[in-house]
Amino acid sequence: QEQLVESGGGLVRAGGSVRLSCAGTARTYSTSAMGWFRQALGKEREFVAIISRASGRTYYADFVKGRFTISRDNAKNTVDLQMNSLKPEDTAVYYCAAGAWGTESTRYDYWGQGIQVTVSS
Repeated sequence: QEQLVESGGGLVRAGGSVRLSCAGTARTYSTSAMGWFRQALGKEREFVAIISRASGRTYYADFVKGRFTISRDNAKNTVDLQMNSLKPEDTAVYYCAAGAWGTESTRYDYWGQGIQVTVSS
């Protein structure tokens, strides 16, 4: 199964910003949607944001609305997540995913390896 590759994570202070990027292939990018999930240590993986392929429709988890922005570049087969006003509770491994539209991880067929984002107080 093909994997997506995330980049752009790291350590940032609370209130700062990080931009994540996910590189796909023509096949993974042709799925109905691409999205971002995150998983903190010892916690369940949770939905963050999605963007559809055809229309660019977006949907966000409540806890990131107004702070995070998902976007995609169809020419480059990439999807980005701009994260602003970061909080310590945003600390997690962030995963890029591609598949059917939805907030459940089971809707997605392809996954990146995950990238760490750590927000210090």
